[in-house]
Amino acid sequence: MPNKIIFNNDYPIIQKSEELYSRAFGLIPSVTQTLAKGPSQYVDGVAPKYLVKGKGSHVWDADENQYLDYNMGIGPLVLGYSYPSVDAAILDQLKDGITFSLMHPLEVEVAELIREIIPNAESIRYSKTGADVTSAAIRLARAFTGKDKILCCGYHGWHDWYISVTSRNSGIPSAVRDLTYTFNYNDLGSLQKSIDNDTAAVILEPVVFEEPKNNFLHDLADLCKRKNVLLIFDEMWTGFRMEIGGAQEYFGIIPDLATYSKAVANGMPLAVLTGKKEIMRLAENEVFFYTTFGGEALSLAAAKATIKEIINNRVPMQLNDKGKILKDGYNNIVNELSINCTKCIGYNFRSLVTFNHPTIDSLLLKSFVQQEMIKRGILWSGYHNISLSHSHDDISYTLTAYKEVLQLLKDAVEKNEVGKRLRGKPVEPVFRKTDSFNTKPVVKV
Repeated sequence: MPNKIIFNNDYPIIQKSEELYSRAFGLIPSVTQTLAKGPSQYVDGVAPKYLVKGKGSHVWDADENQYLDYNMGIGPLVLGYSYPSVDAAILDQLKDGITFSLMHPLEVEVAELIREIIPNAESIRYSKTGADVTSAAIRLARAFTGKDKILCCGYHGWHDWYISVTSRNSGIPSAVRDLTYTFNYNDLGSLQKSIDNDTAAVILEPVVFEEPKNNFLHDLADLCKRKNVLLIFDEMWTGFRMEIGGAQEYFGIIPDLATYSKAVANGMPLAVLTGKKEIMRLAENEVFFYTTFGGEALSLAAAKATIKEIINNRVPMQLNDKGKILKDGYNNIVNELSINCTKCIGYNFRSLVTFNHPTIDSLLLKSFVQQEMIKRGILWSGYHNISLSHSHDDISYTLTAYKEVLQLLKDAVEKNEVGKRLRGKPVEPVFRKTDSFNTKPVVKV
């Protein structure tokens, strides 16, 4: 019998997942379209590799095992899988068509909705992925300022201008690599040392898991203004989650440009670029940013329904409240069991379980917890990506599972048997090397 979301007697049987994986191996490079969904991020031999169905906060793998999901499609499913009003909007639009030979009214209707809730959305453009709109923002910033260099903090997609600062930068010309540099979050000094007269823009995720300290974001915005550098917020994670208007609304900072994807359409592929009119107008003639599927109607219909649900149900408030119960509950269990090697950090709507031990690899500790959570019917990779569909019963069960699993972790750590108790290959880092991060340009005066 397939495993359920209960305290199962054994680990799930994943035969069909493994068969699909063997068919993909050598056919699909790295076998996945998204690293965070790939087998390297899960305990090989224990975790499922393919999901076939989702409903609410639950998913089913290719072997019919059921799980409570805290990854939620790596972010997009802010309302939950197969959310009724969003699915209905998609199906209604499907009856009329998907992509047309002229523009569709939804392009206007969704833009008007976004303008009402996002502070800097004087103008709006669409695309399909987050990398598309962040790259468009960079091109607009360079065109508007007449400058070339970019300073970034966080993850901004796979395109050349950004991924050149990581260890996976093969195939990118050195001339491109020389135009992007990084700075440290919560370290205004590292930004001040990097800005020079050829800096076009500063782009960052307003928050990832660490909270801004000592007025960091406001001081950063002031610095950009003084230096005539455009400020770009990458709100892939904070948009429609942290507040209805994203981090802009939450912190009261209006960036020059901002980018969104993930939660905007509850799983349908849509990305949004918002910005001030004087910058965005360059996309009319000077800057080329067009795509055949930018006005694809199913995703826009999904976005319209999703945004209305987020507003009407005050979704960010619910994500915060549920996430707080889960995050605080985890840390309370850790304190009760006197475990010193793990804690849960971040904002309530998206928290992260971290591991730190003087002699045991943190990825080994994470792998052990993942293995045991999967046995108990929870698809877990260290994150709590809270959705509207996560119920209080879901959270209560998760905390009960954590209490049992963390006791097992404590015992394995004390006996130095974490690796021995793993039933498969441990998870791997996405970037094996990060030595090209935090590089600084030579400041020109």
